[in-house]
Amino acid sequence: MTSSLGLAYTLIAIGVLLLIAEVFLGGGGVLFGLSLAALVIGVAMTFFASNDPTIGLATLIGVFLGAPLLGTVLVRIWPRTPWGRRMLLQAPQDDATVAQMPVNLELEHYRGQFGRALSPLRPSGVADFDGRRVDVLTEGGPVEAGELVRCLEVRAGRVIVRRVDPIDLNSLENDPVA
Repeated sequence: MTSSLGLAYTLIAIGVLLLIAEVFLGGGGVLFGLSLAALVIGVAMTFFASNDPTIGLATLIGVFLGAPLLGTVLVRIWPRTPWGRRMLLQAPQDDATVAQMPVNLELEHYRGQFGRALSPLRPSGVADFDGRRVDVLTEGGPVEAGELVRCLEVRAGRVIVRRVDPIDLNSLENDPVA
């Protein structure tokens, strides 16, 4: 009797190990089917191997409560393991991919520079920076064509501008503070 009970618990342990292998190795459902068969046969054997049905019932309750709990823990822990990190794809961050493209890195030198709106910016349009036409977005309200703009930042390949008032150089020359 005890050897049959030991065999039953061995089958349950093998079923749990196969379930863990399915989660980590991804057997396409084959390992899951084998683990399910081993668990069912192991639990059924505990009812027949012992004369006491409470042992079989306790094993059945333990498996039905323990297997889903173990599966949940494994699924939550697995992505944090080194192997899980290699198996699962990580989504790249938007700024890390788009901003690092050579075309967008070229736009970085416009940061802080002044340009002129070539089209109405409501909120997007075209501005001229150093003789080059650049697609821009305004930070604030609309900007009319011909108005002076300043590049505030370049975010994910987008040039963000704001309308600025023209500077009167004569007033700077006549300023007594300067």
